Amino acid sequence: MMLLLSLLAIWVLVALLTYRQVALAAASSIVIIAWLVLGAVTPAMLSPWLVVPLALVLVVLNVGSVRRAILTKPVFAMLKKSMPPISATERDALEAGTTWWEKELFSGRPDWNEFAQISLPQLTAEEQKFIDNEVSELCSLLDEWKIQNDLKDLPAEAWQYLKDKNFFGLIIPKEYGGRDFSPYAQSRIMSKIASRSGTAAVTAMVPNSLGPGELLVKYGTEEQRQRWLPGLANGTEIPCFGLTGPEAGSDAGSIPDTGIVCKGMHDGQEVIGLKLTFSKRWITLAPVATVVGLAFKVYDPEGLLGDPNKKEYGITCALIPANHPGVEIGKRHNPGSPFMNGPIFGTDVFIPADWIIGGAAMAGKGWRMLIECLGAGRGVSLPALSTASGEMNYRMVGAYARIRRQFNMEVGKFEGVQEASADIAASGYALEAMRQFVTKGLETGAPAVMTAMAKYHATEMMRKSVEHSMDIVGGRAIQKGPRNFLVASYHSVPVAITVEGANILTRSLMIFGQGAMRCHPFLFEEMLAMQLEDGSEGLKKFDKLFTSHLGHICNNMLRTKLLGFLCGRMSSVPANADDFSKRWYQRINLLSAALASMSDIALGVLGGNLKRRELLSARLGDVHSQLFIASSILKFHSAHARTRAEDAHAEYALTRSLFIAQEALRDFSDNFPLKWLAKIVRFIAMPYGKIVNKPNDNLIRELGDLIMEENPVRLMLGQYLYVSHDPQDAMGRVESTYQLLLSLGPVWHAFLKAKNSGKISGATTEALAKDAAEKNIIQPHDVARVVEYDARRFDCLLTDAFDKL
Repeated sequence: MMLLLSLLAIWVLVALLTYRQVALAAASSIVIIAWLVLGAVTPAMLSPWLVVPLALVLVVLNVGSVRRAILTKPVFAMLKKSMPPISATERDALEAGTTWWEKELFSGRPDWNEFAQISLPQLTAEEQKFIDNEVSELCSLLDEWKIQNDLKDLPAEAWQYLKDKNFFGLIIPKEYGGRDFSPYAQSRIMSKIASRSGTAAVTAMVPNSLGPGELLVKYGTEEQRQRWLPGLANGTEIPCFGLTGPEAGSDAGSIPDTGIVCKGMHDGQEVIGLKLTFSKRWITLAPVATVVGLAFKVYDPEGLLGDPNKKEYGITCALIPANHPGVEIGKRHNPGSPFMNGPIFGTDVFIPADWIIGGAAMAGKGWRMLIECLGAGRGVSLPALSTASGEMNYRMVGAYARIRRQFNMEVGKFEGVQEASADIAASGYALEAMRQFVTKGLETGAPAVMTAMAKYHATEMMRKSVEHSMDIVGGRAIQKGPRNFLVASYHSVPVAITVEGANILTRSLMIFGQGAMRCHPFLFEEMLAMQLEDGSEGLKKFDKLFTSHLGHICNNMLRTKLLGFLCGRMSSVPANADDFSKRWYQRINLLSAALASMSDIALGVLGGNLKRRELLSARLGDVHSQLFIASSILKFHSAHARTRAEDAHAEYALTRSLFIAQEALRDFSDNFPLKWLAKIVRFIAMPYGKIVNKPNDNLIRELGDLIMEENPVRLMLGQYLYVSHDPQDAMGRVESTYQLLLSLGPVWHAFLKAKNSGKISGATTEALAKDAAEKNIIQPHDVARVVEYDARRFDCLLTDAFDKL
């Protein structure tokens, strides 16, 4: 036992010294010496077997010349040989954008003081007014069944309203006629539209996501901004952006489309320009676009752009009028939802070089532009649509499960149904929490890792919520028609999980691949040091970074061991943490330390091969993502007055997130090539087996009941949606019927109980209700209300039927 304690003391000293924590190391040394002096160990423990290894380790780590000769130089040479070089496009992708709270979580030691300073975003008075008025008015013009099945397009008045009210210019600065709204306002606008019509939401979101508007604002010349932005803001110009194609989807960097620099005629003059050949597919708004943003690779065989030695410039973005000679807009695609989407072609299309966004000087810099703009758009658009779907599922399915009865009981009371409805409830809550946290992060820039997490997990939560909703509503949700309030969401799921980066690749490649590079404190700089042409300078930089990296590893391993032993208890939490949140913060601390330790083991053992071991890297990405989601839930929960309803939603959502993170770590250790090493770390982190269990049955039953009630969370989530009370509307029919049921209070239950027990008689609901009134089971003035509700209830359960399909 004493030997183990002494070895642990050595480990502490080595970690502290390596991590440059000299003061703490000195203090620890004093404690250890005092311990020895006071007789805590016998003199036999002060043998060379203990002292000599300690001395050797300390000399190697802290004497620069010895460290470089024995440790750093061999490691540097080995890694430089084994690690694949970083391509220019990879470097652009890794350097683009920013990092935010996700970096703290990856570090193993999140700074909760920093977290406490984060406040959730708020709408300005102008933004709130726009949502309350213009967005609500737009929603009133939309009927998704007619859009999907009759018009195959938005109605003409909706198109005109979108243009007239600057819906396409939300991100454009006011000096160019735009609205210059915040990311949070954009998200709120898109989700409210999506709660009414996914087709309209996609139409409105594309010009405000990846598109010419954002690229011009960030990178365009002033002449280009003056030329295009006012028209994009007022809707006289409709943009699209051609990036993906038959051979380049999620791997957009592999686009085969080319732009050859040459001389040609434009407006009667010979100018330097580009001859473009391109074939794009799946381009939203292409069929109605008046201006086309285009991504292609530039080649300059004659050195006309000014550098005779540079023949390849790489990915470049240009802006081209849709009616420019040679540009061909193809027929419409059919993605399952009738938003405008189609192909764009062109062969040897000549454009002047100053049509490159930012001018000729920006040739070859398009990939970085796209990565930054994709990052920002990925955090707003599809998460907004997913949040709207999750919140509408909460509202509609909860109401329907209360209205619909089987076996003389509300279907929402069956525990099998509650297993699904509780998950719907928690997802609606988590999606809103994540939306608000992510859009706050976007105020700091465009954190690419955070937005990849948001896009993947929001759309996957939406997918699961829709599937659960279909299971609960059953045949009523299967039959298409103007009464069906779920079918549009169901058909939008494949689009959501595919565009802006297919979900499979986002999870398996992007989240951890970019996360490790962008969020690790040393890794990316170490790789850059290995690629320096000056080997001695590279070794010098690598030595400093690698030594700190070793300290980082030891520090996190020690932290993981301590937190694992204590189950996270006694670790730091935000100063404002309450009795509900404290233990959740501490569990995040433990899982964050375990993630950091596991990540360094994976990187150390697999190196560059980790990129190809997608099953492993995806699991580490899942841990990172779920810690971020849990953080967003805690921040959202802390922003409201405490109620038991909100505590229950947050508890389920937090339990689910941290359970997923925990199981991902367990699966990682079970499948890691050096299984024994990963399992040691797992045991250190989880010595008692598990950190958290799945949501228990009591919590499932509680949420299953709450989703059917007009509880504070339902009311809160409803403010982000367009809620119709029109009994002829697909969603309004359910909502108005539900509200009528709530207004009856215990009357309906008393009526049903009497009817089912045979205490009242009658051939019709009216006769039964009158008999109940005569027997004082209900009041006479309740008869008409019961009859009205029963008629509305039956109408609410009906599905559509057609003369012919």
